[in-house]
Amino acid sequence: MTKIGLQLYTVREALEQDFEGTIRKVAELGYHGVEFAGYYGRTAEQVKELLAETGLEALGSHIGYERLKQSLSDEVAFNQIIGNKYLIIPYLSEDQRKGWQGAIDGIRSLGVKAAEEDMVLLYHNHDFELSEEYEGQPALDAMFSQVPASLLQAELDTCWVHFAGYDPVEYILKYTGRLPLVHLKDMVTKADGSAETVELGQGEVDLKAIADAAVASGAEWLVVEQDECLRNDPLKCIGISMEWIKNYQRQGGQIHV
Repeated sequence: MTKIGLQLYTVREALEQDFEGTIRKVAELGYHGVEFAGYYGRTAEQVKELLAETGLEALGSHIGYERLKQSLSDEVAFNQIIGNKYLIIPYLSEDQRKGWQGAIDGIRSLGVKAAEEDMVLLYHNHDFELSEEYEGQPALDAMFSQVPASLLQAELDTCWVHFAGYDPVEYILKYTGRLPLVHLKDMVTKADGSAETVELGQGEVDLKAIADAAVASGAEWLVVEQDECLRNDPLKCIGISMEWIKNYQRQGGQIHV
């Protein structure tokens, strides 16, 4: 059954102030796993001990593309200690994706090296991978068509798929079989056309359809994320989002809460 996790980038300010206390609060709110975006100076052993204390699983870790290219062995060692197998490229800068083919080739090479270490490489999208085209298709699709599933899995950020003007459910169906992680995120479109991320249920994204499709696709985790918490304290935001999750389950959503 699909489990519910949190991308810790959402509560990054709280983690800076109190890493251990914030992780404990995440567990208290009902999340079952956490996706890291840095370790705030803690050792792998310290993180492992905290996860054991709270009962949280390490469901993935966002690691910069350059960091993976330069220090993959260090990241593999750290994540093997904390029990995580998913190494996730969170973003490509304009320079890194210039022309796209170099980035795709680099990602394929990282996928080979990760697989040799019994780790799994994933790519997390924003909107630009869909708005930018390469070889006559959205760059995201070009990437996944060139790099086989054995070397690269998808972490679909459904909010950014929506913002790019595509149907997130269709993309979930498209990548079923190579989609262990799905980011569940809500947003509103501001007057200037930009996106403001909000708590689950407070925006325009069809979250139920996305969650239903993710569960049906066999996704291991639905990962709650809010890029910016502008209306409430981040810890309050993740509590509000968890209430949406619990209500979704009460209405028949096949998730583990």
